[in-house]
Amino acid sequence: MSDAKVTWYFDFISPFAYLQWQDVKRFDNCRVECRPILLAGLLKHHGHKGPAEIPSKRRFTYRHVQWRAGRKGIALNFPPAHPFNPLNALRLCIAAGGTPEAIDQIFDHLWQEGRAGESIEDLRPVASRLGVVDLASALADPQVKAELRRNFQSALADEVFGVPTLVAGDALFWGEDATGLFEAWRQDPGILDTPTMKRLDTLPVATARKA
Repeated sequence: MSDAKVTWYFDFISPFAYLQWQDVKRFDNCRVECRPILLAGLLKHHGHKGPAEIPSKRRFTYRHVQWRAGRKGIALNFPPAHPFNPLNALRLCIAAGGTPEAIDQIFDHLWQEGRAGESIEDLRPVASRLGVVDLASALADPQVKAELRRNFQSALADEVFGVPTLVAGDALFWGEDATGLFEAWRQDPGILDTPTMKRLDTLPVATARKA
């Protein structure tokens, strides 16, 4: 499927987004629009807990992503503390134009170099490399904040529930481990239209957990 338009939703808080970015930035015959969003907003909207909010899941998730990074030959060093507030990093990305270079630099600062990324001082080195001189003003820019909100609304319209997520048409691929499925779908979009796959769209719910 050549020249497909794809939207990639991500948050710098996610180490899996960092891993998937290494693939996304190398996609060929594919127009990727990268949209930073706040994962915490998605979790609140859908009433979910983040993986780091359940102690045993947090430990497993960290081990799993570290292992996957090693298997893929990608340097991954956790920041000093996690989870952290990624809002300023997201705004910096938008203020720097949301370019692949900006995404690269911020991800590398956090997940390759293992540096903090919450405060203005934390982000000043990467902002300098991106040519953002007045970082405080850039992060407070109403247009930057508005774009981040638009990205979030776009994610809700696309029925996104987590990050990282690739969206192409009405097909949604959630998680770094869904990259293979996405690439297979690009080669043959019909793989989601087989009788077996279509049955899943209307599979009845036998029981539901009570709130």
